[in-house]
Amino acid sequence: MNKNVKLELTWIGKDKKFILEPRILLENKKLSNISSDSKTENMLIHGDNLLALKALEQDYSGEIKCIYIDPPYNTGSAFENYDDNLEHSIWLNLMRPRLEILHNLLAEDGLIFVQIDDNEQAYLKVLMDEIFGRKSFVNMLTIESGEVYGTKASNINKKFVKVKDYILVYKKNEQATISIKPLWAKINEPFDSHYSYYINNKLEKTGLINYLKQVEWVVELFHKCNIKLSLNNISLMMIIDEKFNNFINYELADKIYQDQPYSGSLTEEIKLQLDKADICKINDLIFYKTSSGSIRYFKSFKDSLHNTDDYESYYCRSTARGDLWKNYHIDMRNIDDEGSVKFKNSKKPERLIRDILNAVTKEGDIVLDSFLGSGTTCAVAHKMRRRWIGIEMGEHAFSLCKPRLDNIISGQDKSGITKSVNWQGGGGYRFYELAPTLIKKDRFGCEIINPEYSPEMLAAAVCKHENFKYNPDPVVYWKQAKHDNTYIYVTTQHITATSLQNIRNDMKEKENLVVIAKTYDEGVNKLFQNIIVKKIPQALFGKCEFGKDNYNLNIITLPEEGVYDE
Repeated sequence: MNKNVKLELTWIGKDKKFILEPRILLENKKLSNISSDSKTENMLIHGDNLLALKALEQDYSGEIKCIYIDPPYNTGSAFENYDDNLEHSIWLNLMRPRLEILHNLLAEDGLIFVQIDDNEQAYLKVLMDEIFGRKSFVNMLTIESGEVYGTKASNINKKFVKVKDYILVYKKNEQATISIKPLWAKINEPFDSHYSYYINNKLEKTGLINYLKQVEWVVELFHKCNIKLSLNNISLMMIIDEKFNNFINYELADKIYQDQPYSGSLTEEIKLQLDKADICKINDLIFYKTSSGSIRYFKSFKDSLHNTDDYESYYCRSTARGDLWKNYHIDMRNIDDEGSVKFKNSKKPERLIRDILNAVTKEGDIVLDSFLGSGTTCAVAHKMRRRWIGIEMGEHAFSLCKPRLDNIISGQDKSGITKSVNWQGGGGYRFYELAPTLIKKDRFGCEIINPEYSPEMLAAAVCKHENFKYNPDPVVYWKQAKHDNTYIYVTTQHITATSLQNIRNDMKEKENLVVIAKTYDEGVNKLFQNIIVKKIPQALFGKCEFGKDNYNLNIITLPEEGVYDE
């Protein structure tokens, strides 16, 4: 058996791979909003999301803490002329390069969340197993996003009606260490009768019911409601009477306990204290010794109380949420006005994104969404004081995302999670467009440098192609970027032996230089051992596919064959 054979998904065109042009990003200062934060790092990018991801790759590889994307679930009528195998093949060919770059962008301790439905979930799972590694799979969350009513109910005799979406969650690689903060869901029974002890600050222990019988208004309340004051009836009274509910949760919670076996190691301090008294408190844990000599500890009822992450948040007895996330159909019924923008059938609830960011990020972390749509991910990240990058290729960048984010910055947006995170306004973002292709054909069919490029744009673009980060020295003109001890200098001027000698005289020992120019004197590329001279655009040919501006998913014909890495 061939040991090199691996389990993988195959599809039409999988052996072909786009070689993308690494475009630079150009800020549209008229559309940027930095009125409240001139130093903002937030980025709203308009343009094809595959090219935009490629543009980010050099500066943000390994930097993104949380990626959330909600790609088109299936392409519907776009593939009506093709059979099912080809439909899935096109979808997979378009998703794979995006996921490959997203994998590069993800931080070592980061997580990517991809929302999907039944149509492509199984295909996507295998694809992500290949890119991220099967052992990098963390969870498949099931999101309750609908109910069986209205038009959906008309299909109940034909199939089980769809009321959920999935979110596939992956980490960077198998070795990556991640941390997930628990999310909390309300428990129907507000009290657990196993919490049967009351212990005061002096570590004096009594039965909880015995203590409550000494509280006059509590006894009167149970009597008035004709309910026996017992452990089993505390939950019922907490539901009936808000004052009693608050009394248990806020005033008594840290004095109500249940006892449990202690499975930890018995330190000498614990043994010593329990030799002196039957009950002791060490490091916020209360221990006691039974009459038979076994050691147990008391668990506080307060430890079971949390502010829940449900549609309505309560401070109550709750349980950690698992991989089934319920009740987002409630948000979906009230989603139209979130952000004050309309995005029929595609907008995601702010609470869903809030819960994801709460679980895996903290303030200042970078969040990325490359299928931004109406801007929900960036809107939520902004309100939660995360840094963010959003990419939207269509008109929605102008008509939905920008107005929504502007309203958040001005403090006018009162919808979604605004109240729950106490958002008051502020912050900012910069609006970017993708630069046009660097190399284009003139009217004679010859490949030339795009005349739309200024000298500065050209220098920045060529630096990116050569894997340098454009960062021109404010004094030394030929030091436009540096990698180790090698500098790069991109110029539209003609390079002569004299001009190159002047640069060489200015160079320090062990410094190297790559000069990329439109024209140069014959032989100057051989003058100095530590200076390499290349010509534009010849130095760029064959490196990538120039001239293609659209790799989007709205395909209505088969993709044209461009430059591929076979």
